[in-house]
Amino acid sequence: MVDASEQYLFQGYSLPVYKTGVLIIGSGAASLSCAIHLHRMGCSKMLIVTDNRNGGTSRNTGSDKQTYYRQSDASHVPDSPYAMVESYIRGGATHGDIAFVEAQNSLRAFYNLVSLGMDFPHNRYGGYTGYKTDHDPSSRGISLGPYTSREMVRVLSAEVQRNGTPFWDQCDVVRLLTDENDQMVGAVILDKTKLYEENHGLSVILADHVVLGTGGPAGFYASSVYPRVHVGSIGLAMEIGAEAANLTESQFGIASIKFRWNLSGSYQQVLPRYYSTDREGNNPEDFLSPYFSSWEALTNAVFLKGYQWPFDAAKISDEGSSLIDLLVYQETQVKGRRVFMDFRENLTGKSEWSDFSKTCVASSALGYLQTSGAWAETPYKRLQLLNQAAIDMYASNHIDLSKEPLEIDVCAQHNNGGLAADIWWESTNIAHLYPIGEVNGSHGVSRPGGSALNAGQVGALRAAIRIMGYGTPMRSSLQACKMQINDLI
Repeated sequence: MVDASEQYLFQGYSLPVYKTGVLIIGSGAASLSCAIHLHRMGCSKMLIVTDNRNGGTSRNTGSDKQTYYRQSDASHVPDSPYAMVESYIRGGATHGDIAFVEAQNSLRAFYNLVSLGMDFPHNRYGGYTGYKTDHDPSSRGISLGPYTSREMVRVLSAEVQRNGTPFWDQCDVVRLLTDENDQMVGAVILDKTKLYEENHGLSVILADHVVLGTGGPAGFYASSVYPRVHVGSIGLAMEIGAEAANLTESQFGIASIKFRWNLSGSYQQVLPRYYSTDREGNNPEDFLSPYFSSWEALTNAVFLKGYQWPFDAAKISDEGSSLIDLLVYQETQVKGRRVFMDFRENLTGKSEWSDFSKTCVASSALGYLQTSGAWAETPYKRLQLLNQAAIDMYASNHIDLSKEPLEIDVCAQHNNGGLAADIWWESTNIAHLYPIGEVNGSHGVSRPGGSALNAGQVGALRAAIRIMGYGTPMRSSLQACKMQINDLI
């Protein structure tokens, strides 16, 4: 619920001023989940504001098999939050207590999604079977296919709509508002459907608590896997002095650029050809093989790129999988060439090597493909057998992998840093501001694949608990932020 507006003059403009208990900015999986938890806990005064309810990373991205990371409940290997937190902190730049909270609450957050209708794969006994993902020594990954986060948004959106939470679409937040004690008091909103009105669509929302769930700084990057409809708004919080953590730790990996999509998992495991051309598409060159000592080393590195998709400097030496990222970067950014992955053709080796065949493929790759019943003479046919959905996804975006290669680059995909917050996902220096999802800097350097989805859901829960612990007394005062509004106008 939002209290009815009153009109106030700011620099000669009459702006409506609304009041609510909790203002939630963003409409991704973390924001929607927080709204649901708040509603269940009895919060009746809240408002979701978003620039585009059909935009955002949660709704518009995925991978060959987008992973959700949680504590195992159906593994032969015993698991616990204490074991899980070891996977979080191994790479560094992770707060131990926050990592433990994410591990401890992972099953609660996961089962909440199940209760809302997410049909994760499970066995006949009701256990949710998993698999190993990158930086994961156990089998904590689980997936619904390429669009796991999109399905999360679908079920969460349906619940938000069912419980009647007010939702303002097509609204940009242009300024967060604080009082003299560095406490949140609300935000200035720009309604893009009212730009031609006398006040240009501006309004003020006073709120006791502000949840910021607007994702990573996607607009910073030229080579990016972030959807074009997502730009991020971490600057709103930095503008008011919110502390940040590990901002340098962006995650990069190989992705297609005509249609932005991670080329992880199956796309690498089927061993496609890599080659580069000049800017006009001429003078093709197979640039990987000169840097590898044998077919076994080359095919092993490409195959492992599927499991080890994010670039990792520790995986460059000894013909490691991240050497491929470095070589792609050298072709595109240093030499100014274009790079392609082609599923119609096999990898090309050095002239002194034998022709590509089953006998020259590394045992790691061949064993996996044969066990999966996916060995065939071309990468495309192998991908058909291994993961038809990976082909269908590109076909749905007007790209036929049987007829054309994918132009690729090393692209920004996720910021593992962000705003600094405590174990309740409350900002470390701006009271009543709650950065949740990717905008929160809790992820660490070498987070396990899929742990960002869990972090968003756990952060949403913890922020809601914290907010309800404070209560919503409607304390925010227009007087406390009037000067900030005048300066903005």
